[in-house]
Amino acid sequence: MHFTISRCTGSMLIVAVLAGCNGSSGGSGAGQDSLVRSPSLLAATVDRSHPTEAVADYRAQSLYQGPGPRPGPAILYADPPRAPQLENTGIWQARPILVSGTAAYRRGEYLYQDYLYDDRGAQLLAEVSDPHLKKELFARSAGTISYPSDPVYAGNAADIVELRIRPQSAGTAFRLTVNSMIDADKLAFSIALGDSADSKPFPFGANVKAPAQYFVTVHGSEAVLTDAQTGAVILPAPAVTVDLERRQVQVDVATSAWNPGRAVQRIAAGAGLWDAAGGRYLTPALASSNTRPGGAGLALAPAAFFNVVFRFNERSDSALGAALDNGVWREKAQAAALAQGDIRQFYANVDFGKLADQVDDELSGQPQGVPASGTINRIFASQVESRQGVDFSLACGTQASCKGEYRGQLQPYSLYLPVKPAPAGGYGLSLLLHSLSANHNQYAGTSNQVLLGERGQGHLVASNLARGPDGWFIEDAEADVFEMWADIARNYPLNANLATVSGYSMGGYGTFMFATRYPDLFGAAHASAAGPTFGYWFPPADPISGDATNMANMLPSLRHLPLMVWTQQLDEGLSSFGAHAAQQRLESLGYRHRVDTFPAAEHLTLYLHDNYQDSADFLGDAVAQRNPARVTFVANPSMDFASRQLIADKAYWVSGIRVRDLASTPRGTVDAVSRAFGEADAVASPPQTRAGILPGKLAAQPYISQFLTWAAPALSPAADRLDISLRNVAALKIDMRRARLSCNTMLAVDTDGPVSIELDGCGRSVQY
Repeated sequence: MHFTISRCTGSMLIVAVLAGCNGSSGGSGAGQDSLVRSPSLLAATVDRSHPTEAVADYRAQSLYQGPGPRPGPAILYADPPRAPQLENTGIWQARPILVSGTAAYRRGEYLYQDYLYDDRGAQLLAEVSDPHLKKELFARSAGTISYPSDPVYAGNAADIVELRIRPQSAGTAFRLTVNSMIDADKLAFSIALGDSADSKPFPFGANVKAPAQYFVTVHGSEAVLTDAQTGAVILPAPAVTVDLERRQVQVDVATSAWNPGRAVQRIAAGAGLWDAAGGRYLTPALASSNTRPGGAGLALAPAAFFNVVFRFNERSDSALGAALDNGVWREKAQAAALAQGDIRQFYANVDFGKLADQVDDELSGQPQGVPASGTINRIFASQVESRQGVDFSLACGTQASCKGEYRGQLQPYSLYLPVKPAPAGGYGLSLLLHSLSANHNQYAGTSNQVLLGERGQGHLVASNLARGPDGWFIEDAEADVFEMWADIARNYPLNANLATVSGYSMGGYGTFMFATRYPDLFGAAHASAAGPTFGYWFPPADPISGDATNMANMLPSLRHLPLMVWTQQLDEGLSSFGAHAAQQRLESLGYRHRVDTFPAAEHLTLYLHDNYQDSADFLGDAVAQRNPARVTFVANPSMDFASRQLIADKAYWVSGIRVRDLASTPRGTVDAVSRAFGEADAVASPPQTRAGILPGKLAAQPYISQFLTWAAPALSPAADRLDISLRNVAALKIDMRRARLSCNTMLAVDTDGPVSIELDGCGRSVQY
């Protein structure tokens, strides 16, 4: 190796010619994080919920499978974790549906999958101190019932995940799975068996009615079967088995007590809390206490049920989306019915003949089945459960870390399935990130969701809960996005090269964050009503949330990722200051961008206006760049969380970037050009400005658009040479194969300090 050194201002320029390297051009990709690679599109994997039943796993198509550094963090490629609540033991065999509000017949079992965190009870009068009211302005539930403050209830103890029914030779087995179970004695639930001409009151003070012949009431490890007409106790008593780890309760009703035969039987059920001292359901009061739920207002006999099953039509009725209709938790109909104390509308007609014959029926085309298009809520199991249940005592949004309010392992997300046919090469994926104080169902029923889904070749549109309303997509809220993505990749065929990211307000900040941390994952991005910081920012001062989380510092990473920003001049959040600072930075970099300023709009105007055709057109079928000739990337390890497999230290064919001095500057910048591509930088157009009008649901909104475009990259003589400029970087790795370089390449290194460069595929590193 021969090199010369010349001094430059504030840096050291090193030009080296490498000779005698071991190996050949190209990288093996060895040493990367492991990924289970399926041999074919429909490769079979074992579902832990049923060890003998094969299910489709689309990861071989849906996620990047090429050489060298994989785009995105390792958590995106991780295998699904063990999820005890989704496991089967004993007589239970069917895999779960994992689509909320649906049912199916599988392997001799009838399954109903409920919504998560919909345990909000009746719509009465919420107590002023309910923490949900303070944080969930755009995620208000219809139900008002709040849990006792004792941590044993986990703020979530009566949240039903699933109900199953399976006939046995000596009786009928029911299995209820709940979201949180710290003490099984705190949970109570009742099942209505059979039909009647009018509604009958559930026993033990539930203050709820439903048609029934019998009621099975379970609390802890005890159960009682009663006659719905007379209230008489029927013997033998049902047997109860509690599995605390799986948060499952099984109750077996003997055939001698209730025999469904092969008939179609009407079944209904609800869950609440148990008052052990009173031997009855625990009913809510005006205000909650350590041992009693609240939110009942002045109701004299409030319903004790927090959650009811067999709700097949829970959706928002608002043309402006679920966020403005109290429909965001998919419990609006439940809340109204419980307020009336009658749940006759929620039931399933279970065909015990089908169960006896083990007829599989996904109920496709019926209200109970999984919809083929439109908005659904899916459930996935996270790698993390920081604690059971719900915890609103945390202050996310004020620091660069967040565990979130919704802490359990099972997490929900909203997924829009296009009406148009599935493309042969797989769907595109659009992340649509929710706003501050909202949740995963914010965009249900909006044109934002629909237009993004139906655009171009067809795209799945995904919105995650992000562990709560105010996580700013940091730490566990960020991990939630990629775990959702991984779940989609397992269950749907995606085109791995077609992914975009967009969002409103906090979701707009998330768009800046995901685009700059993982630019090689996306083809385009659109941030609405947001700047590159969370918290106020008045440049040139630092944002109040701190410099570490200011994505404006990371905008150089967007060299190959076009960005559109919508900003409102009258925004109460004052995000236009940051948005325009980002626009000026992108313009100085010569990067493609478009910033539309709406002078007459305030923070919510564009959300209410709900016309996202320009967004759909901008995002289009944009293809993610995988192997550009030039890689620019800013590493910001202060936003990494190794415990969550969230390390953003790579882009394209550069990886393993290690920042040298975190104390003085928390970021490191790499600018690497492979001359082997024979491409010069694309030529940017001069900055352009034009006026426009955006029609929509409100009065037409005028805007001023500032934008910059690129001409096609010009050709330049190809050469086996790599030019690298480094600032505050101690180490990095170059995938020589993806960079099209040989092991004899010439290196030109401009660095401001010592650095180690690993030449992946050549078996060696060089030090400067």
